[in-house]
Order: sequence, then structure tokens, then C-alpha cells
Amino acid sequence: MRHSTRRLLTVASVVAISSLALSACSAPAEDTGSASGDFEPITDISLQLQWLPQAQFAGYYVALDKGYFEDEGFDNVDIIPSGGDIVPQDALVAGDVDFAVAWVPKVLGTLEATGAELTDIAQVFQKSGTLQVSFKGDGVADVADFEGKRIGSWGFGNEWEIFAAMAADGLDASSVSITTQDFSMNALLDGDVDAAQAMTYNEWAQILEVVNPATGKLYQPGDFDVVSYEDTEGAMLQDAIWADTARLDDPAYADAAVRFLKAVTKGWIFARDNPEEAASITYDAAVNAEAAFPVGPVHQTWQMNEVNKLIWAGGDFGLVDQAAWDKTVAGALAAVNQDGINLISGEPADSAYSNEYIKKALEELAAEGMTVGGEYTPIDVVLTEGGQ
Repeated sequence: MRHSTRRLLTVASVVAISSLALSACSAPAEDTGSASGDFEPITDISLQLQWLPQAQFAGYYVALDKGYFEDEGFDNVDIIPSGGDIVPQDALVAGDVDFAVAWVPKVLGTLEATGAELTDIAQVFQKSGTLQVSFKGDGVADVADFEGKRIGSWGFGNEWEIFAAMAADGLDASSVSITTQDFSMNALLDGDVDAAQAMTYNEWAQILEVVNPATGKLYQPGDFDVVSYEDTEGAMLQDAIWADTARLDDPAYADAAVRFLKAVTKGWIFARDNPEEAASITYDAAVNAEAAFPVGPVHQTWQMNEVNKLIWAGGDFGLVDQAAWDKTVAGALAAVNQDGINLISGEPADSAYSNEYIKKALEELAAEGMTVGGEYTPIDVVLTEGGQ
């Protein structure tokens, strides 16, 4: 057995973010209204996150800390974490929150299953950050090696990239043993899986923060084989901001969506240009939260660095790329799970995404002199044991 460092959650360790699916078409343009229109502007807003406070959500915490929401006319903004007890899209469908952050495929799977309508109004992550990590020499260096192996996953739709990548390579999904792992790398360290699921900004760092008993030093990237789904046909769009489709017909809500996106964009731009300060702001939010994943400040800085790489791909912030959307849809339609069940049966409604609101937000920010696109220049982050 390899050395294991246990990380405990202060809340349930299962993220119940249900299902998955995707769509290949853009919604028609909507009238987003304006603060000077014939309606009372919304001043209180709520955002449901899909996990606990961490740098994955730094832009929202920065916008709150720096007063960007206040600048856009909001008196109160409630950022609500989830540690497995809340499914973001379900909370939005139920009307419990105004906006939600969730992975695109999971939301669209829920929409197909329930008939509800939500709209992706800003695609924050432009790339997939999911990895499959195995020890070097254990025989899982590529997707083609998945057959007959114990492949770790958190479940709840997180396994769909696995099956989409396998389908693209013509592999037999029924040959794979999908093994549920927790939100750490203990399953790999304890030998319970042949390859563990990891995010570039979280679990990948976790295992590099563990001491290798063979060397007495931290594990190094060269100790592992890593499959990045971004490099496969299984890559799927992840963190997006979702709005209630029907409510977008209300000029006040549409106006709030644009103002909300302006504040969020400013938050993520700050995080891009000031990653260490943004990580510190998020770390403060985490340690002061009622429930949080207990990671250290160095780990948060790693997260911020890696999250920025997923967001800033050279284009304008938050726009849904048609090709990436289509690739996600195609992967979800082609994939079947280990029981031979299709992940989704058809494409979602045209309203599943719209670039209209984020475009309006970006236009207003550009008019105010802000650069809303570009690439990120990574910083050097030296990991420490436990990320402290």
C-alpha cells in the first residue's frame, strides 16, 4: 500500500451535481433591457456554486470583496456554496437562487430528464480540467488502456468524459470498472483504483502535496501517467453561469443578468492579473465559511493559477465557443456507460445557451476602458506538503 494522507470534508463528501448532456445551437438574441427601462432594477441577487469555497470560484469572491457587484447596482449578493447537499441547477430550477455555476453537460442532462429550461449565459471555463492519474508503470497511460481497469470517478456525471473518450476510440465501456472515489487521491494512494480522477486545479495538486515514502520527498509529476481529457474527443465544457430561461423574458431579470456578468467579469479579470491576491481573497472566504474544504494557502494559489489557464484561452471572457459546445454534445450523444446506457438521447433546446448577455456585458465593460479578453501568463507555484 502506498502512503495515504487523509483529507476530511466538514460536509458530505459527495457532490451531487446530477446528470449530463449538451446542445449544438445558440439561442436567439434576447432584449436584455437596461437600468433606465420601465422596470424596477433588481438589487439583491444570489449565486449557487457547485462546490465549497475555493479558487475555482475566485472571480465571484473577488467581485464581492472588491465591491464590483455594488458598482453594478447590487445591494446584496449571496454566494452559496455546495458540498454535496445542493445541486446547483436544481436550486435554480426551483427558484431558490437567481443564478448557478455548474458544468454544462451535467446541467443539460438534467434538463433532458426534467424538461426544465435553463440558459448558459457565460461559459467561464473554456477548457476541460479533468485528468485521469495513475502511477507510472501501472499500465494506464492512455484512454486505450482503460479497458479492464478500475477507473476512479466521483460519479454524478463526472464519469461522462471517461465514456465519451472511450466511445471516440471505439472502446468497450462495459469492460471498465467505474470505482467511486472521494474528493482526494486516497483511492489511488491506497491501491483501490488503477487510475484516479483529478482536476488540474485540485486533486492533481493534492497528490503532489503528499510525501513519497520511497524518496522521503513530495511526489513529482514524473511519478505518474496522466490522461488529460482536454486532449481527447471526450473533453466537455465545464463551469458555466446558468440563468432561468423563462425569467430572461423579464426585462428586470435580463438587466440583472447583464450587470451581474459585468461584475463577475471584472472579478475574473482581477484574478487573471492578480492571481496571488485573488487566491488570498478566496482562502479568506474559505476559512471563514461555515463549511469548507480544508486546503492551505499554497494549494489555493495553485488552484488560482490552474483555473486561470482554463478561463483565459485568448478570446473574450465567457463566450460559448460553438465548436467546443458541439464537441461536448457529440461526445455525450456517442457515449454509453458501463451498463450500455446512453448518456443523453438528443440535443437540448436552442435556449440551452446564449451569448447575448455576456456580449452586452463585455461591450459595456469595453466602453468603460476594460480589456475583456486575452491570455493568462502563469506564475510559478511551488507546492508544499498538504498545501500549507
